[in-house]
Amino acid sequence: MPIALMRLVLLAGLAATVARSAGADDGPYDLVVVGGTPGGIACAVRAAREGLNVLLVNRHKHLGGMLSSGLAVWDTQYEGRRSPIYDEVRAAMFDHYLKKYGADSQQYRDALPGPKGYTNGRFEPRVAEQILDELVGREARVTVLRSLVPVGVERKGRRLEAIVFRDVRGDHGVRARGCAFVDATYEGDLVALAKVPYRLGRESRGEYDESHAGVIFMRPSPVPPNAEAKRLAELHDSLRLRRFEGFQEIMSEGTGAEDPAVQACNYRTILTADPANRVPIAKPANYDAYFLKSLEIFSGIESVPNGKYSWNRPQLVGLQTGYVEGDQAIRQRVEDGHWEATMGLLFFLQNDLSVPPVVRDAWRQFGLAKDEFADNGHRPYELYVREARRVVGRAVFTERDATLAAGVRRTPVQDDSVAMTEWYMDSHSCTTARVPGGLEEGKMMLHHETFPAQIPFRCLLPKGLDNLLVPMCLSATHVAWGTVRLEPVWMQVGEAAGAAAALAKQRNVAPAALDPQMLVRRLCDLRSMISFFNDVDVAGPEPWIPAAQYFGTKGFFHDYDVRADEPLKGGTGKRWAEGFGAMRAKGLDPMVQARAVAETEAGDSAPMTRGEFAALLGAPAPEAAATKETAALTRGEALAWLWGMLR
Repeated sequence: MPIALMRLVLLAGLAATVARSAGADDGPYDLVVVGGTPGGIACAVRAAREGLNVLLVNRHKHLGGMLSSGLAVWDTQYEGRRSPIYDEVRAAMFDHYLKKYGADSQQYRDALPGPKGYTNGRFEPRVAEQILDELVGREARVTVLRSLVPVGVERKGRRLEAIVFRDVRGDHGVRARGCAFVDATYEGDLVALAKVPYRLGRESRGEYDESHAGVIFMRPSPVPPNAEAKRLAELHDSLRLRRFEGFQEIMSEGTGAEDPAVQACNYRTILTADPANRVPIAKPANYDAYFLKSLEIFSGIESVPNGKYSWNRPQLVGLQTGYVEGDQAIRQRVEDGHWEATMGLLFFLQNDLSVPPVVRDAWRQFGLAKDEFADNGHRPYELYVREARRVVGRAVFTERDATLAAGVRRTPVQDDSVAMTEWYMDSHSCTTARVPGGLEEGKMMLHHETFPAQIPFRCLLPKGLDNLLVPMCLSATHVAWGTVRLEPVWMQVGEAAGAAAALAKQRNVAPAALDPQMLVRRLCDLRSMISFFNDVDVAGPEPWIPAAQYFGTKGFFHDYDVRADEPLKGGTGKRWAEGFGAMRAKGLDPMVQARAVAETEAGDSAPMTRGEFAALLGAPAPEAAATKETAALTRGEALAWLWGMLR
C-alpha cells in the first residue's frame, strides 16, 4: 500500500479548485490572515494590537499549527527573548507549569530549557493550544473562522480584493474581503491561488552560487574535516547559542543539480507510558513488516511534561513532494499514509521478533496519549510539513545570507531586516538515494557553518502583488530554508507582517509601498530582535537597545557584540558619524559600512569625547551629556544619541 500510494501522489498535480461562494460575504477587514499557525496567530494579534480589524481563518478546528500538533519543543539555538508575542507565549507556557504544579514539580522542570541540545523548553500540545486560544481570545479585533480552506481569489491588477473559502466538508462557503492579506499557511496555498510566482524543490548549485544546493550527499564526521571548519566552529561556539556536536562534509557523488523534491515530513506523535493515560497500539489493517523495516526503525523519543514523549519519526521519503501541490483528497491520502506507517512502526517495534527483546520490552510500555488530540483519534491535527512552496519575493534569502560575509565576523547586513534566524541550515532526506559512507540524499546539518542572519522585509513581498504578505513560505532557497523554517522565526516574521499591515493601513498604502525603514524602526521600538547580538537582552530597559537593533541593520557593527559599556574609539566614532550622515542622505551601503567599521576596530585609537562626537555630527549633545563634553563617550551612549537624532 505505501508503494502504490507513493506512486499515486507523485503523479498527482494540483486539482482545480476555483469556486464561487454561495455563503456569507464577510468583511471588509483591514487584514485577512489565512492560516492559524503560530506565525499567523502572531501576525493577527500584532495587527489587532496596532488597531486593525483582523479575520483569522484556519483549515480545521484547532489553532496553533505544529505547536498544538505535537512539536512539543521550541526549535531554537537562542534561549533569550526575541520578539514580543513569541516571548509572551513562551513565558505563558513556563508559567502554566509553574502555577499548576509548583516550582519543585517534575512538570515544571521538564518544561524548562535543558542544559544542552534540543531542550530549549518543552510543552504539551494541549497546553500550547490552550495558551494560543487564550491569546487570540483576548483580542476583540480578531475574528476567527475555523474549518475553512481557501479555494479561490478575486484579484484586480496588483491587488487582492477577496478570498473565497469553502468549508472542509464542502457544504458552504465564505467570501472574505480585505485591504491586505497574509498567507500564513505552511504550504503557501494562498500564494498558489493568487498566481504569484513560487519555487518548489531545490535550486541548482550554480543558480545562487550555493555550495550545498541541489542533489547532495553529506558525510558525517565527529571532528572538523578541515581547518576552515575548525575556525568556523570556534567562532560559532563563542556565540550565546546552543551547541550541537558533529560535522559534515560534502561528498563528490552529489551533482548539485536542480531537483523537484522537498525534504521529508512526518507526524510528531505524542506517546505516554502512564497506564491511566495510555491508548494501546493496535495492528493497522495494512500492516507490512517488510516495508516498515526500510524506515528509520530505532529512532529516539524526547520527554514532554506530564510523563509524555514526542516521537519525531517515521518519514516516508517520497510522499512529501506530491503533498504540496495536491488537492485536499490527495493530501488526506498522504497524511493517512504517514499515520498508517507511524502506527505500523510502533506495532512493529513492540511485537516483531526481528526486534531485539530488550528493545521490544522498552517500546511496549508506550501508547498514544489519551488526553492529546482526543477528538482526532489521538492523531496530531497537522502533518509536520517541513518544506512546501517558497514564494518568489523581491529579495531571495540564500545560503550566503546565513554564512559569514567577507571582511566581517557576521552575516551580510540587511537594511530592511524584520527578523533574525539562528538555527543551523538543515534539511531532512529529500529522496531515498544513498551512497556508501553518506547520509540519505538531501540530508544536511550545517551546525558550524550557519550564523545568525537577518531576514529582509522584501522576502515577504511576492512579485506581482502589492497587498499580500507571506511570512511563512517566504522567499528563500532550499538550503537557506533550513534556518527559516522554525516556529520561533515564523512567529517573529509573522508579527513583523502584522506590524507592516498596520503601518500600511495607517498611511493608506499597500504593504509593498510602505517605507521599510518605518517598519524597521517600529520593530525596534517593540523590542524585536532584528539584529542578533551576543551581549544584548532585546527586551531590556536600556535606551540604547532599540538603537543597537536599528543600527545593526545599517552596518555599524562588524560582529555580534555591541559592547555598550565600552568607550567609543575615536576611529569608530568617526565611521559611525559618517555612516549616519550617509544614511540620512540615503546613500549608505550597509556592507561597505560594516567592512569600514571592521578595519577601524582593528586599529588602535583613543576614546572619543562627547564634544568630539557632537562636532562630527554637527549637532549639540543631548542635555544629559552636554555638561560632560570632555568625558569619554560609551558605545551605548553614542547609539542612543544617534537614535534620538533619527527620531
